[in-house]
Amino acid sequence: MAQSLFSHTSSSASPCKAWSVHILTASGVLFGTMALLALIDERPVACLLWLGTAMMIDSVDGTLARKYDVKATLPQIDGATLDMVIDYLTWAFIPALFIYSFIELPPYLSLMSVFIIVLSSMFCFCNVNLKSRDNYFVGFPAAWNIAAAYFYILDLPPFVVFAAIVVLAALTVTRMKFLHPFRVRFLMPLNIAVTLVWCVCTTLLLLSSAGHATWALWGLGLTSLYFAGMCLWRTAQEWLASPRRNASA
Repeated sequence: MAQSLFSHTSSSASPCKAWSVHILTASGVLFGTMALLALIDERPVACLLWLGTAMMIDSVDGTLARKYDVKATLPQIDGATLDMVIDYLTWAFIPALFIYSFIELPPYLSLMSVFIIVLSSMFCFCNVNLKSRDNYFVGFPAAWNIAAAYFYILDLPPFVVFAAIVVLAALTVTRMKFLHPFRVRFLMPLNIAVTLVWCVCTTLLLLSSAGHATWALWGLGLTSLYFAGMCLWRTAQEWLASPRRNASA
C-alpha cells in the first residue's frame, strides 16, 4: 500500500539494490509471523508492536522501489503483488484475529466481526481504483492494524467496537478519501510529522498505562483529529465539485 515519496528514479539502479528492496518488502512477512506468534502466546502488546514494525517497513519500501527503479530492473518480480500479499496478512488478517482474541465484543458477534473484517478487506486489496489521482485512498484502506490499536488502547464498550467495525467495513466500498501521509503531496512534511507523532504516542500508550502517559493520550487524540479532518476536507471537496461537474456537462 505504501508508495514513493519521490517521483524520480535512481540512475544507479542495479539488480543488487532491486533485490534488496524486494527482500525488505518480503521481511514484512517475518514481522507478521512474529505478530501471529505473539497473538498465539497471548501477548497483545507484542503483537501490536510487531504489526507496527511491519507497517513501518511498508511505509518506506515503496520509496526505495521507485528510487532504484525496481520494476524496470527486475521485471520478473511483481513487487506490487508481493506488497499486497504481506499487507493483507499484516493489515487485515492478523489484526482481525487480534480483535477476536483480545478485544471485547458483544456476545455471539465475535466471529461475525472477524468475517466482516477479512471479507471487506478483500474488496479493498482488489480495488483497481484504490488511490485517487492525488494519492488519497478511496474508501477505507483496510487499516485494521490501526483500528485494533485504537480498540485496545481506548477499551471501548463492546457494541461500540462492533459498530465501528461495521462502519469501517462499509466505508471500504465508498468514495470517501483517506489520507496516505507518504504519498499525498499537499502538506506532505506536516502529514509525515503528524504520523510520526502518532506512532510515538501510540507506542507509549501500548507500553504504559494511560494514567502514566496522559500527554501521549492527548497526542493520540490531536493527531487523530488531524487525520480525520484531512479525510473529511478532501472528501467534501469532491462532493462539492460533483454538482459543478454535472452542471457543466
